Amino acid sequence: MSDFSSQLAASEEIRARIDTSTPHSARFWNYFVGGKDHYEVDRRIGDQIKEIFPGLVDVALTSRRFLGRAVRHLAGEPGIRQFLDIGTGLPTADNTHQVAQRVAPDARIVYVDNDPIVLAHAGALLTSTPEGRTAYLDADLYDPDAVLEAAAGTLDFSRPIALIILNTLGHVADHDQARDLVRRLMAGLPSGSHLVISDSTATSEGMIAASAAYNASGATPYYVRGVEEIAGFFDGLELVDPGVVRVPDWRPDPGGPGSAGAASVDAYCGVGRKR
Repeated sequence: MSDFSSQLAASEEIRARIDTSTPHSARFWNYFVGGKDHYEVDRRIGDQIKEIFPGLVDVALTSRRFLGRAVRHLAGEPGIRQFLDIGTGLPTADNTHQVAQRVAPDARIVYVDNDPIVLAHAGALLTSTPEGRTAYLDADLYDPDAVLEAAAGTLDFSRPIALIILNTLGHVADHDQARDLVRRLMAGLPSGSHLVISDSTATSEGMIAASAAYNASGATPYYVRGVEEIAGFFDGLELVDPGVVRVPDWRPDPGGPGSAGAASVDAYCGVGRKR
C-alpha cells in the first residue's frame, strides 16, 4: 500500500470513530469560540447552556486569550523554547505553535490529544517555521509516562519545557487523581520548566448549572472545581505573578479586553515555575 493510501485509510478509520450523536467537548468549545468544526448536537447543547449561563461564552473566549498571553510571556522573558500542550482541542486562531514561533521561531511544540475529532484535524497543527518544529501525539493524559516518553522524540528534556493543560483537568472526576497526573508530568520535566493551567470553576450558580446540563447531555463529563483546588495544582512550584486569578486578570494586554467583566468569568488560571 502506498504512503498516500495508508494515510487515507488511517484518516477514514479516525473519522469512523467520531460520534456525531452526542456532544463532544472539543466541538462544543469550538462552537463557543466561533469555530466551524461542530455538529448540530454540539450547537444544540451549546445554545441550551447559553440560555442557562451566557457567561460560559466569555469563559471560552477569555481562556483562549489567556493561552496567547501565557505562551508569549514564556517564550519571551523566561526564554522557554519548548511547549507540551495536553488536551489540545480543535485548531482555531493563534494556536500554541503560532504564538510561540512568532516570538521565537526556533520553538518546538508537541500537541497531545486522543479524541478522534481532534486527531482528524491534527494536520492543521503540524505547520512550523523552518527553524522550529511541531508534532502531534495520539496519547492519553491518564498515561503520563507514555506521554513524556513520546514527547522526548521532539523535545529536549535536558532543557526547560512549558506544560500546558487548559480546560482539560475538569474531565478527571477525582481531584486527587487529577493532581497526581499533573505531579507525575511535572516530575518528568527539568528544573526551570513551567506549568500553565486554566479550568472552569464552581464560583457561581450559573456555572454549576451549566456544568450539570452539559454532563446530563451524554458528553464526557466536565467537573467544575473550587479556586483552592485549581491553586493546588501548583503546589511545590513558584507561582508567576499575579498568581492564581480569573483568566482575564492574568497579565491582561495593554489596550486589550483586560479584566473588564472579570467578575462574571468563572474560570481561574495560573503559571508556575519548577525550581
